Amino acid sequence: MTLQRSARVRAPEFPAGTWFNVDTALSLKGVRGKVVLLDFWTFCCANCLHVIDELRELESRFADELVIVGVHSPKFEHEKSDTAVAAAVQRYGVEHPVLNDPALHLWQQYAVRAWPTLVLVDPNGYVVAQAAGEGQVSSLGLLISELVAEHDAAGTLRRGDNPYRPRKPEPGDLRFPAKAIRLADSLLIADAGHHQLVETELDGSTVRRRIGTGERGNDGQRLAEPNGLTALPPELAAEVGFDVVVADTANHQLRGVRLSDGSIERTVDLPAGLAGRTTVTGAVPAVLSPWDVAWWPAAGVVAIAAAGVHLLLGWNPRTDAVSILAGTTVEGLKDGPALDGWLAQPSGLAVSGERLWFADSENSALRYLTVDGQLHTAVGEGLFDFGHVDGPAAKARLQHPLGVAVLADGSIAVADTYNSSIRCYDPVTDEVGTLATDLAEPSGLVLVGGELVVVESAAHQLVRPVTAGRLTQVLADPLRTQRPVTDLRDGVLELSVPFVPPPGRKLDDRYGPSTRLTVSASPPTLLADGAGSGTELARTLVLTGHPGDEGVLHVTAQAASCDDDPANVHPACHLARQDWGVPVRISASGETELHLPLLG
Repeated sequence: MTLQRSARVRAPEFPAGTWFNVDTALSLKGVRGKVVLLDFWTFCCANCLHVIDELRELESRFADELVIVGVHSPKFEHEKSDTAVAAAVQRYGVEHPVLNDPALHLWQQYAVRAWPTLVLVDPNGYVVAQAAGEGQVSSLGLLISELVAEHDAAGTLRRGDNPYRPRKPEPGDLRFPAKAIRLADSLLIADAGHHQLVETELDGSTVRRRIGTGERGNDGQRLAEPNGLTALPPELAAEVGFDVVVADTANHQLRGVRLSDGSIERTVDLPAGLAGRTTVTGAVPAVLSPWDVAWWPAAGVVAIAAAGVHLLLGWNPRTDAVSILAGTTVEGLKDGPALDGWLAQPSGLAVSGERLWFADSENSALRYLTVDGQLHTAVGEGLFDFGHVDGPAAKARLQHPLGVAVLADGSIAVADTYNSSIRCYDPVTDEVGTLATDLAEPSGLVLVGGELVVVESAAHQLVRPVTAGRLTQVLADPLRTQRPVTDLRDGVLELSVPFVPPPGRKLDDRYGPSTRLTVSASPPTLLADGAGSGTELARTLVLTGHPGDEGVLHVTAQAASCDDDPANVHPACHLARQDWGVPVRISASGETELHLPLLG
């Protein structure tokens, strides 16, 4: 089978900008003759980080024929900074050239609507395919193989001359530490950049020992970008044989560590099919990205912030059963019954009695779950509203927080990561203040003798920046993510999510429908008809509103394609999935059709 093209579209050239992992700026003209794969990503996005991991196999397999270019397309103000992008490239081990495009020039030229999106360009400089979401890399690999064969035969393929030039990391005891917890007389730190745990004295700098080999991996004593940590109660630890649970983030696992000898004694692969309470219909992807864990005595489980699928999970160390505590996998902010609620990359956890506090990072929100299954928001407005604003909680704003801690007086400290600050929410007064500023991506908090210790991730250290009694008020203007708004007409809207299986694969309906589409809106009144889930990747919606009304259409699509080999009764299947949060505005001259390619 050869690639079929109904139209040839020349790939837009790279704009001027700052490049990373190269010696000189790239141009599409300069890499003509190579297959080019553009990865539109932003470093706040857990799903984008999953794709970076998926791309490693393509980088190895097509090292001579393929050039991958990460087009960094920021969501938050902090992510526009070249310094912050440089740190992210190092933090996540990006092994290809990266262009920072803070004004989203290429995003608009390629009509991108979601993070992550991949665009494949052939050696002659024409767009071949566009894919949104995770699970697409294996399909794109089939297309790349076909392009390589086609252009090799035509003499238009150029091999070698890979422009990737890595930067050597700075040495240090810690490298992008993520979280820390207190043990009896020491601190245990998740040293994400070194793929290890580090035990230090209570000063946070004198190293006692390291746990894990330091080599990225998921077997034996190897970890991959560990983030969250929690200690089990002594009696439970004695029963299960390990003392500390680790969120082994890039491995999408939990690991159990025995402190007596520093060995990793338990590996828990968080399952795609979850037991216990769940209202999620259809498969939950296996790439759950656990960013934090916390022992929650009131619920009798280790709570898990599963950032990659926008869920809070509960794990029973005795039985290994995993259940959904909150969320539906829809990315957004909706309170009320937890199993009907919406979350957006929960990334930091703290327990206070019957409340599980969490940093809902993509919503720039501080929220909590009660043990009776209700979601509440203390601070935050939604996916596109953020800023550094103190005062009454209803008007206060955060910017992509990653850590929380409960202070002795019951107030909640927040590692307000992209504001480079430590914030404080008082549940009694319902007010927000600022405890410290000018920190390099603070991501974790731990109390030591009543003093707040901050994991200053991008500075590779732990610090104590908070002076007792200090609380300032920052009253800057709130901000919004500046993404192009799609003008849609009031009334009937035809939504389609094109998905074409790549060569050698097909949709397999032997055991039921292989596709699923879920649609909702914020505010809910924007969508008069068409909300809910179904198996068709096309749907007629009815929008309602007045000219100028704005909202967000939430669209989640997934499709499973399987190897098309009649001789194989158990073909390998591959799940592609994407969440779109499309900012829309009602307009008399707006469109009546909306196309969101999953793979096309």
